[in-house]
Amino acid sequence: MTVKIILALVYLAVVFYLGYKGWRETRQASDYMLAGRQMNPYVMAMSYGATFISTSAIIGFGGAAALFGFPLLWLTFLNIFVGIFIAMVFFGKRTRRMGVALDSHTFPELLGQRYQSRFIQGFSGAVIFLFIPVYAAAVLIGISRMLEVSLGINYYVVLLGFVAILAVYVITGGLKAVMYTDAFQGSLMVVMMLILIIFTYSTLGGVTEAHQALTDLAPQMPANLKAGGMLGWTQGATPFSPLWLVIYTTIIYGVGIGVLAQPQLAVRYMTVASDRQLNRAVLYGGIFIVLMTGVAFVVGALSNVVFFRDLGKISVAVAGGNIDKIIPLYVTKVMPDWFEILFLLAMLAAAMSTLSSQFHVGGTSLGRDFYEKGMSSGGRGELGMTRLGVGITILVTLVWGLLLPPSIIALATAFFFGLCAASFLPAYLLGLYWKGMTRLGAVVSIVGGFATSFFFLLFVHTKESAAIGLCKSVFGVDSLAQNAVQGSGWWLLQFTDPNIIALPVSLVLAVVVSLVSPKMDQRHLQLCWRNL
Repeated sequence: MTVKIILALVYLAVVFYLGYKGWRETRQASDYMLAGRQMNPYVMAMSYGATFISTSAIIGFGGAAALFGFPLLWLTFLNIFVGIFIAMVFFGKRTRRMGVALDSHTFPELLGQRYQSRFIQGFSGAVIFLFIPVYAAAVLIGISRMLEVSLGINYYVVLLGFVAILAVYVITGGLKAVMYTDAFQGSLMVVMMLILIIFTYSTLGGVTEAHQALTDLAPQMPANLKAGGMLGWTQGATPFSPLWLVIYTTIIYGVGIGVLAQPQLAVRYMTVASDRQLNRAVLYGGIFIVLMTGVAFVVGALSNVVFFRDLGKISVAVAGGNIDKIIPLYVTKVMPDWFEILFLLAMLAAAMSTLSSQFHVGGTSLGRDFYEKGMSSGGRGELGMTRLGVGITILVTLVWGLLLPPSIIALATAFFFGLCAASFLPAYLLGLYWKGMTRLGAVVSIVGGFATSFFFLLFVHTKESAAIGLCKSVFGVDSLAQNAVQGSGWWLLQFTDPNIIALPVSLVLAVVVSLVSPKMDQRHLQLCWRNL
């Protein structure tokens, strides 16, 4: 216990030093919100990856891989191809160039200035501020519970202390402090995951032997999963069965595509000075994602073989039905004792890197986008107002952290990713590539995508609608699709991610309305496209 506490204190000392370094280098709004647009490509890539990958990916989705197996590796493929390559090459370069041309400091500000709309900037800022604290609170709960168990400290003391530490360097140091600490934390996570995958394959006799053992374990698949369409951990699920839809529409498609419209990630494209640095970041980011999600999903699936060999039970049985416990149990029961300390610090790093970025983007969305630009004339005391916004975001997250149950990490992740994709992705993509995209088209697309996604989350997609309970209280069922003819398209919608419907609706609205609405001023478009 003493060793754990000493290592934790050393870790926090490094974090505070990097936060102090960020504070010393923060003198104006562009430093606070965009790290001065001069960030090193390695720091940018590690910050992007560490913000992208948190306890939800390693613990939450690693546990899901223990349940569903290797099909989740398709999410790793999308994370690399879409979340890194497509994001940085096709979105990142144009985002950086247009951001410089329009002097944009935040993701909502980029949208608002591209379409010359204070409403778009204010509405986008409000959506981000209102919903990112729920996502942040889920990460906060997960790491606080882990520290409570590992260090024996009261949960509420951990919760308050963790928030206080983050508040010090995020409020004072801004994005520079966030990105410096992210790079350090991401590097620690890489070391931990390398050890985890090497040890797992070694204990199972090698890659081929481990995968064959997992294939042979298919008869042990629980009956309820078989009824939902699962065939095995390496075999996957029957196409278009309920669990196939959960795996491929919510976990793989919802998160894999939703990453393109994540405001806390998009803003990082504007922190580097050139396209060359973004190209370098692709390599660093791709390697990082493979070592994070790829390792977590492989180890999560293979944990079934290890637990069945040692305890006679598959992973979900060992965890008592709670998949969020599978990876922590694997670390404590299977890995060497010294690794538990490293794992604890790496999970602390994963949570802190994601939370700091969530606090920062939530605060800038409230302070700069919603209040300064959306509600007032702006221009005065912007740095102080943004810092106040960060403080309010942290306070709201703390309140949610005290109210939400501990088993909500994966749910909150999918919820926020999907909502951002349906709301922002068409307007963002077309705004970068199509001069015919109009202000009205963007407004209708953003509002329509948000409304459609929110309706399906509240009333159709059972995973969220049942948890929220509004559909049950109004209509007496967990989902409006629940009583439809079994096997029909409407019945299957309760297992289908809302983005399968909401994102196409948002895209169609953007294109159709833009084709029939007044075009934007050509001089403004020339400014937007000046560097593209």
